[in-house]
Amino acid sequence: MADSPVHQVVIVGGGFGGLFAAKFLRRAPVEVTLVDARNYHLFQPLLYQLATGILSEGEVAPPLREILRRHANVTVEMATVEGFDLAARTVTAQRPDGTVRTYPYDSLVVAAGAAQSYFGHDEFSRYAPGMKTIDDALELRGRIFGAFEMAENEPDPEARRAWLTFVVVGGGPTGVEIAGQIAELARTGLQGNFRRIDPSEAEVLLVDGGKEVLATFGDRLSAKAAAELRRLGVTIRSKSVVTDVDPFGVEVRGADGTTERIVCRTKIWAAGVQASPLARLLAEAGGATCDRAGRIVVNDDCTLPGHPEVFAIGDMMALRDLPGVAEVAMQSGIHAANTIKRRLHGEEAAMFTYRDLGSMATISRFHAVVSFRKLRLSGFLGWLMWLLVHITFLTGFRNRLSAMFHWTGTFAAGGRAERTITVRQTVGRVVLEQAGEGDIARVVPPFVRHDDAGDAAPDDGHPPP
Repeated sequence: MADSPVHQVVIVGGGFGGLFAAKFLRRAPVEVTLVDARNYHLFQPLLYQLATGILSEGEVAPPLREILRRHANVTVEMATVEGFDLAARTVTAQRPDGTVRTYPYDSLVVAAGAAQSYFGHDEFSRYAPGMKTIDDALELRGRIFGAFEMAENEPDPEARRAWLTFVVVGGGPTGVEIAGQIAELARTGLQGNFRRIDPSEAEVLLVDGGKEVLATFGDRLSAKAAAELRRLGVTIRSKSVVTDVDPFGVEVRGADGTTERIVCRTKIWAAGVQASPLARLLAEAGGATCDRAGRIVVNDDCTLPGHPEVFAIGDMMALRDLPGVAEVAMQSGIHAANTIKRRLHGEEAAMFTYRDLGSMATISRFHAVVSFRKLRLSGFLGWLMWLLVHITFLTGFRNRLSAMFHWTGTFAAGGRAERTITVRQTVGRVVLEQAGEGDIARVVPPFVRHDDAGDAAPDDGHPPP
């Protein structure tokens, strides 16, 4: 136990689970320390809108300190957790300045979330970024808008076609949403912006290993989503698996076992998730087990076996086949907070009961699909429900107001307010990939070209010798 007479709660992670746990401990007789490597709370369901220029970083990632400023018993620490000592009841973390801090606890809530899974092919991430963090979304924004810029300056028709081909891997909500937005961006958002290319000629392919997109929504909504995607011009490749990814394209194996190469310069990975590495670290510290996705197998009350004071929640826990969605993280965070409060009053812990709030995905302007219990909505009515739910769950009045302003501009006129990209995100990265350089993160001069030997030279407007 901690030396302080006040019950010490350490929360690892400022996502939906950790944030809701902290909020619901506001008036409890406890002192809360929320530890996160980042200083913001990420509204992950809207990352695809950051990647496609609809929303800004601040609208999907408000500062944790701002959100919790009125929670007097909560202290926010920006640090990267490195270890757990469950016997001593401490958490070790490194601050940005390199100093190491140990946080004692009486109750520990670990909600470190999940990362992208490449199913054993992590090398794919270099050329096909996922979309789990702000950095991922900004990288993708640079690649998506940068592809149109590169196509505008490309005289060779085949090379231009490669720049205007986008492959999205994964037919779940994230893949469907990003594919729909890229198609809509090309056909409406960028019209009239270029002189040498027609953005509407862009080809968007959605590759998925299942037989249909949004399979968990049911056949009816899945079919409606597929029809809307096709109306936008998205080509759906079902029962297909990506077997290789490189700077210039992907290899896809179809249902018949044949492999086809798709030449494209922009690839987006939206297939599969795995728990944060902290899940395995915590499991090893507590003698617990992890499932194939790296999630900790927990008790019915979300605690580690043999450690009732330690909670693993959200995407980190394996419990009754619950899905890795924001609602599970929120509700398990609230459950952890309520369990801590009950114990302080001498009451027994209760089993975690998940209330399914349904699923939704937006396909295009004024078109979304919603599955809520027996209710199935699509089209404009589904979009209205999607809008209401996302406005409700966005953190902070200013964020809601700002998001509404940007959504009005996008949905009414088709414009995109957030289209700023950098050389690091686009030209420097893709040129280094093309040259086969090992370090794709270093900064290079804007607009460089490479000769056949792979040596970089400034682009002075003249063709190479």
